[in-house]
Amino acid sequence: MSGSITRRGLFACAAVSSPLLCGCGWDAWAETAPDAESQVKGPPVADRPLTRISPHVFMIEAPGNIPAPDNGGFMSNLTFVIGRDGVVAIDSGSSTQIAEMAIRQLRAASDAPMAGLINTHFHGDHWLGNQAFVDAFGKDLPLYAHAGTRSAIEGAVGVYWRDSMVKWTERATLGTKIAPPNHDVDHGFVVDLGDATLRLHHYGVAHTPYDLAVEVEEDGVMCGGDVMMDRRIAIIDDGSFRGTLAALDALEKNSRTTIWAPAHGRAGPGVLRWQRELFEGIYESCVEAVKQGVELERALAIALKDPRLASRAAETRGWDHNIGRYVSIAYLEAEQAQF
Repeated sequence: MSGSITRRGLFACAAVSSPLLCGCGWDAWAETAPDAESQVKGPPVADRPLTRISPHVFMIEAPGNIPAPDNGGFMSNLTFVIGRDGVVAIDSGSSTQIAEMAIRQLRAASDAPMAGLINTHFHGDHWLGNQAFVDAFGKDLPLYAHAGTRSAIEGAVGVYWRDSMVKWTERATLGTKIAPPNHDVDHGFVVDLGDATLRLHHYGVAHTPYDLAVEVEEDGVMCGGDVMMDRRIAIIDDGSFRGTLAALDALEKNSRTTIWAPAHGRAGPGVLRWQRELFEGIYESCVEAVKQGVELERALAIALKDPRLASRAAETRGWDHNIGRYVSIAYLEAEQAQF
C-alpha cells in the first residue's frame, strides 16, 4: 500500500459501504477470500439510461447506495465525455458487468473512437470495470489515474475491493478482473477531444490522497468523483475534512463550473455547496467541541444541533447509520489540528 492507505482505512471504508462485511481480521479474510478471477461470470446488469447533462457530457446514474445483490454492486455513476475526436469515460463502475452495460449504452449513442478512461480514485466502485473497457477497446487504451491510485490498485487494495465486491453482491460480480491504470497523470493534465477539453484537478488529500476531478471546460461541467456527493455523506476514512473543504474551494476558484457532476447522486448547480455546508457543519462543530473540552461521546449531540446538519438529515442516504462515525472522524481530526 502507499500513502495513507491503511488497514484501518480499508475496513472502515467497507463498513460504511456495506453492512455485509463481517468482523474478521485481515489475515483471516485473505485466507478465505474467493478467487474471483477463477470463477464463472456473474449475470449481466440491466440497462440504465445514458442521460445528457451538457453538450458533451453524458451520465449513467447508479441505482444503488451500497453494493448489494439486488443492484449487482452498481452504486456509482459512469460518465462519458463525447467529443468530435473521441470519447473519454470517467470511472468504470464496480464490475465487468456494469462496465459492459455502460459500453452498450455508449455505443447506442455514439460510434466515436474511445480515447481513454479516467479513474478518479482507488475505491473499487470507480475502477473495477476497467477490464471490460480493455476487452472492448484494446490493451493500448489509456487508463488514466493519479500514480497513488495506480499503486493502490496494483497492491492489496485492488485485491481487497475485487473480492469484497463479490462477497457484498453475493457473487454477482464474479468474473471481474483487476486492470490497473496504465498512465500516471496529475493536476493540470489535459485531454483534447477537438471540441471538448478535459482538464484534471488534484488538490492533495480530500476524499482520498489521490482524487482527480475532471473539468470539461467548454461545458462548464466538473466531474468531481467522490470529492463531492449529492445527498450522501462521502466516505472520509482515507481522506480529510479540512482537505475536502480546501479542495472544494480550489475547484470553485480555479474553474468556471456551472454544473457539478458527482459520482454518487445527480448532477446540478448546487452539489458543491450542499457538500461544503454539510462538511463545514460536521467539522466546525467538532472544532468547537474540542475547544470547549467536550468529550468525543458528547460531540455528536453538539453537531446535530448545527442547522447545516439538521437541514440535511432527512434527505441524506444512510444518515442514521453513518453520521456518528463521521462526527468521530471529524473530532479526531480537529484534535490533531490543535497540535
